[in-house]
Amino acid sequence: HEPRVLFLDEPTAGVDVELRQDMWAMVRRLREDGVTIILTTHYIEEAQAMADRVGVINHGEIILVEDKDELMRKLGRKRLELELREPLGAVPASLAGYGLELTAGGGRLVYTYDDRSERPGVASLLRDLGAAGIEFRDLATNASTLEEIFVGLVRENA
Repeated sequence: HEPRVLFLDEPTAGVDVELRQDMWAMVRRLREDGVTIILTTHYIEEAQAMADRVGVINHGEIILVEDKDELMRKLGRKRLELELREPLGAVPASLAGYGLELTAGGGRLVYTYDDRSERPGVASLLRDLGAAGIEFRDLATNASTLEEIFVGLVRENA
């Protein structure tokens, strides 16, 4: 049959990897054909990969329903991690406004930010690091996952 709405309740619980991939490929095809899919899952990474809208239920109560991309923008955070050429004993006072965290025995600076922050951004940080004479050998960025946002929402609602 050709459903217009498909309800999936924990469809991948106990499913092997190959079958899971095949199943998600089929679900994607259905979605592309205009089928509305309502998915309940404890596997947040699957929801992040598949969902357009996300609802969060905590103890039987719906605490949020929102467009996934908008939710990620509103509640997500980004991290810039800088591997330093020389370890630091402390974050210089000239960089205090960034709220930097020093990790890995002083060998890594971590800057957590969001696009709506009042704090200076990444470009300013990199410029100020150069002015402070701090060099780095590598950098990496990552963004919050839907799972991290989910955990934050549930804890906040508790």
